[in-house]
Amino acid sequence: MKIVLSFVVPLVLVVVALVAPANAEQSVRLQYRTSAPGPTTAQSEPWFKLFNDGTTTVQLSQVKIRYYLTGAETYRFACSWAVVGCSTVTGTFVRQSGADQYMEVGFTSGALAPGTNTADLQLRFYRSDWQNFVQNDDYSYGSQTSYADWDKVTVHVGGRLAWGRPDGAEPSPSATPTITPTGSAGVLFDDFSYSGPGDPLLAQRGWSVRSASGGPGVPGATWSPSGISFPGGVLTLDSATDGTAGGTVQTELSTASRKFHEGTYAARVRFSDAPSSGPDGEHVVQTFFTITPLRADMDPDYGELDFEYLPNGGWGEPSSILYTTSWETYRADPWQAVNIHSEERASFAGWHDLVIQVADGRIRYYVDGRLFGDHGDIYYPEMPMWIMFNQWFIDLQAVSGTRTYRQQVDWLYYSKNEVVAPADVTGRVAALRAAGAAFKDTVPNP
Repeated sequence: MKIVLSFVVPLVLVVVALVAPANAEQSVRLQYRTSAPGPTTAQSEPWFKLFNDGTTTVQLSQVKIRYYLTGAETYRFACSWAVVGCSTVTGTFVRQSGADQYMEVGFTSGALAPGTNTADLQLRFYRSDWQNFVQNDDYSYGSQTSYADWDKVTVHVGGRLAWGRPDGAEPSPSATPTITPTGSAGVLFDDFSYSGPGDPLLAQRGWSVRSASGGPGVPGATWSPSGISFPGGVLTLDSATDGTAGGTVQTELSTASRKFHEGTYAARVRFSDAPSSGPDGEHVVQTFFTITPLRADMDPDYGELDFEYLPNGGWGEPSSILYTTSWETYRADPWQAVNIHSEERASFAGWHDLVIQVADGRIRYYVDGRLFGDHGDIYYPEMPMWIMFNQWFIDLQAVSGTRTYRQQVDWLYYSKNEVVAPADVTGRVAALRAAGAAFKDTVPNP
């Protein structure tokens, strides 16, 4: 037996070396122990420590830890105690092919500096019917009660495998594209040359100005076409509030057809930090995004790809922040989100060229030609989406007087099934404008 182990351990170390990230600047490592050893249990208790052995800080919001289970039982996740705070730790269960699944642990905030670790993440999960279950046939289970490096639990950073060996039932996170774009299969371009929200050309060209009630934003607020205008051929969204739900107007323009999936999305968008009139301070969200409808809680076919700018902060952030977020799914009540995001805490007031490339299992977000976020894995969209712009309020501040916030869009460009570099996007838009094209849509309907 000792002879067998002397060969097995080096092999495991070789495999770990192969899956560890080649980039020495960012290198993560996971240690595992259990506080509930034994083949059968009422609740499994995996404890983790996540280490940053690299030279750059790792944002915990970019990290996902996967613990692989055998069987299709319904489980519930709980965090017993964590040095980083259980309020920042999330847990969901994701079905794999066949009857297996994995528990995915994520973080809503926090950072891991070089040479540090999270210290204890004391987690547990149990069957929803509280029946005992067998745990020693789970791929990720180990009976050790002291921390040690453990490669049967994987760590993903920014959607890429950074540590461990996935269960064999899971496809490689970087090899799950539905279509490999090879050339444009249709183009949508709009210069937004319209007379107003009631211009019949909007509907003829496949646009819908929202007037229906509902989320997101302040409950009881109005989504009003009156806040949409096109001065000088620029889409302008003016959202206003007097501090009451009844006096709050939010704005949205979306494509009427859900026919956009893989390819390149781009828009020139002007964000604003200060209101165009009235006192400042509202938690407003200015956006460019794509979305698939949520048919039911945790719908696996849901998808959403967001640029969201919060000039005054919100969602726990104290000041300006730009998010790019890729969604797998969510549940509204009680709230549970399965997403990944990149963020930058800085002012983005002014005009910016925003690009989203969706291809080869990856979602890449660019701001003014700079790569801002790179996501993939389960967050890659499975279904066609709408394209939308909206501006809405997270909540209302105790400020008197009406205040109006303005977001503007100069143009929109989409190329189906084609990866277009940000510089090439602006070149194509310039060529369309030079040719006198105010609108073009050759994207086939579903």
